[in-house]
Amino acid sequence: MLLDVLMLLAGSAGLYFGAEWLVRGTAGLAHSFGIRPLIVGLTVVAYGTSAPELVVSCGAAFDGRGDLVLGNIIGSNIANFGLILGVTALISPPRVEGGLIYRELPVLVLSAAAVPLLLWDGSIGRFESGLLFAASCVFTFYLVRSSRQISDPAVAVPPAEPPVYEKPSVSRLALAAWSVLGLAVLLVAGKAFVDGAVSLALGLGMSEFVVGLTIVAIGTSLPEMAASLVAALRGHSAIAVGNVVGSNIFNVLVVLGAAGLIRPIAGSNDALRIDLVLMAVLTGMAVLFLRTERVITRTEGGLLVAVYLAFLVLLMIR
Repeated sequence: MLLDVLMLLAGSAGLYFGAEWLVRGTAGLAHSFGIRPLIVGLTVVAYGTSAPELVVSCGAAFDGRGDLVLGNIIGSNIANFGLILGVTALISPPRVEGGLIYRELPVLVLSAAAVPLLLWDGSIGRFESGLLFAASCVFTFYLVRSSRQISDPAVAVPPAEPPVYEKPSVSRLALAAWSVLGLAVLLVAGKAFVDGAVSLALGLGMSEFVVGLTIVAIGTSLPEMAASLVAALRGHSAIAVGNVVGSNIFNVLVVLGAAGLIRPIAGSNDALRIDLVLMAVLTGMAVLFLRTERVITRTEGGLLVAVYLAFLVLLMIR
């Protein structure tokens, strides 16, 4: 019991400091190279914090557990919008670049729609998975091509007051080191937090089913949550929003694509009906909220969290 509590405390501290260092390094690098912070959030931060989903899904694919692959991807995307984006908006309403509406949000909608479409015949084969992975490469290349700051004031976000780590005296190598260290600490701390929480919850008498629906499901999204919250609180809301949007795109194009290349993924739209509908609903809500005033208000964040909590209750009842 004491060890579990210590793991929880250590994991919590690691999540905070890891997110702080990751945002410090990536925001500083974006400022140094003249790269839009949104692009950093969509790529480096989003891809890095989604590493737990990639590892879990590829391992499940090796074991032939396609249901776990789909559950992990769909559940993570639901948590990213319903929990992470919602809580972030409640604490510090994030603003986004206007260009996100026309560039990345269509990709987000298409990636969400791809899951039920690919499962229409009951499985996602290697060819379809290869198309998903190829699409991720094209999307990433497009982001890199458009990574330079744009001069259009209607699209660019006014930078927050530059903190200490963005000063020119800090070398790019040091900023890169902060980014790598922060990401590594985030991933390790997230696992420590989940392991400690699961052991503690089981020791207190919670069922494995409830633990799986709550602690484990949320646990793989802890890196995204920590990074988004710290980014929003430090005035880098573009990184926070880019992290959530990029993670959901990454989960479908890269994680599902890689897992399907390892072994075809079997699944049924009927069995996943509630999960797929909720993912579509939350994706639609997020797109709608991001389109209005280019900001997610606390009221909208509360709605996202309420829908996610209702989903958890429905799962427990089911």
